[in-house]
Amino acid sequence: MKSSLPTRGQVLQACRGTAGDHPLLRAARELTALHERRLSAARESTCELDEYRANQVRDVDRWVTAQLPVPHGGAYLHTETVGAILDRLARLTACANAALSHESDWDLWFALERLAELAIAYEDLTHELSSGRRRLPRGC
Repeated sequence: MKSSLPTRGQVLQACRGTAGDHPLLRAARELTALHERRLSAARESTCELDEYRANQVRDVDRWVTAQLPVPHGGAYLHTETVGAILDRLARLTACANAALSHESDWDLWFALERLAELAIAYEDLTHELSSGRRRLPRGC
C-alpha cells in the first residue's frame, strides 16, 4: 500500500475532534461534524448536508482506491467502501455524543457498543485490504 490507512484508534480520535494530518482523519472529523449538524438541523435543511457528505465519502473512496495494492485474484468482495464505513463511524460518534446529554444509560451503552463494533470491523477490513485478501466494490 502506498500510504497506510489509519488505525481504528486514530479514526475514533478524529471523529471526536482530534484530526491528524492524514486525509482520512480529516474526512472522518468533517463527516462527524456534518452528522452533528444534521442531528440538530430542520428536516428541510438536511439535503445539502447529505449532498456534502456524499461528496466526502466519494473523495475518501477515490483516495483509498489509489492507495490500495492490487487484491489477489480470489480476494473476497467487501459489501461497502471505506468512505461508507467512515461515514457510519462518524454518524455513530455523533449519536453517541448526543446520547451523552439526552438519553438514558441504556441508549448511551447501545450507541457506544455499536461504535466499538464498527471500529473493530474497520480495522479488520484495513488489514485484509492491505494484504490483498479483500477488495472493495468498484465504481468509486
